[in-house]
Amino acid sequence: MGQPVSIAERIKRIYDERRLKSEYELSERKKAVAEKLPGMKETEDEIISTSMNYGRALIKAGGDKEKKAELSKKYKEQMLDLRLKKSRMLREAGYPADYLDMTYVCEKCLDTGFVDNEKCDCYRKIESDMLFEGSNLGDWLKTNNFSCLSREYYDGADLEHFDEAVETCHNFINNFNSDYRNLLIYGTVGTGKSFLTGCIVKELMEHSCKVVYYSAIQLFQTISSYLFDKDKALITELNQTLYESDLLVIDDLGSEMTNDFVRSQLFGILNERIIRQKSTIITTNFSYENLREKYQERIFSRIIKEFEPVKLSGRDIRMITRLE
Repeated sequence: MGQPVSIAERIKRIYDERRLKSEYELSERKKAVAEKLPGMKETEDEIISTSMNYGRALIKAGGDKEKKAELSKKYKEQMLDLRLKKSRMLREAGYPADYLDMTYVCEKCLDTGFVDNEKCDCYRKIESDMLFEGSNLGDWLKTNNFSCLSREYYDGADLEHFDEAVETCHNFINNFNSDYRNLLIYGTVGTGKSFLTGCIVKELMEHSCKVVYYSAIQLFQTISSYLFDKDKALITELNQTLYESDLLVIDDLGSEMTNDFVRSQLFGILNERIIRQKSTIITTNFSYENLREKYQERIFSRIIKEFEPVKLSGRDIRMITRLE
């Protein structure tokens, strides 16, 4: 069996294919125009020759700023004339003026995926879609989103907690790109912790944020298996995903078998994301006392200091809906 292909490699292939497709299509357009307009090749050759001559002239000018300015002015005038000539020839033959320009899926990054060495929005969208596809969250988010929100299962203090939690979630989403925050959504079983997390995840993913979701059990099993296999490439990619995603969700913390390895990995993830100012959401059935006892002071202090508490309480909604 071959090695699994990383997300970065898959995305690189997408951009490579886009550029190859654009180059092929441009080549075919040029062939069609050459048959109809024999003089077009001459004009394009002249554009290329003018650019090359300009480059050589700049080198010869050395540090002579006045000479370079003169060359630049002359070059711009020549290129403008040639481009106007090319556009006129195309229009007279019934083609659009930009018919022989390279086309791109993304005009912002010219299908490279990067702008000024930063990931383009289109790259982030592809990355987010791939992570979403690999996370199997699609079906879950169909029923865990704000359109399915209901207050009917809460009353009294439980309803107050729920309304406050919903408001916190909306604020978290609305200020996500300007206000670094982490959430600890905690409470008893079936009170809506995963539901509200799903609401946040869906909204942010629809805005092309890179969201990574793991149940606590799945997260530590994945880390353990990668380390056991000693696949450095996959370990590196996993670390980048855990450390650099816009939002990391660790669902149902406390459900995993906790030991020194798990504590060490959890501390490393939380600490690194705090340093990088990357948001994290943790959901758990545990109280603060349980968290301190299970994960010890080093991790607990990070959670207390860096995570905004979101408390939910009430009846087990999952049990109620099953009975209904």
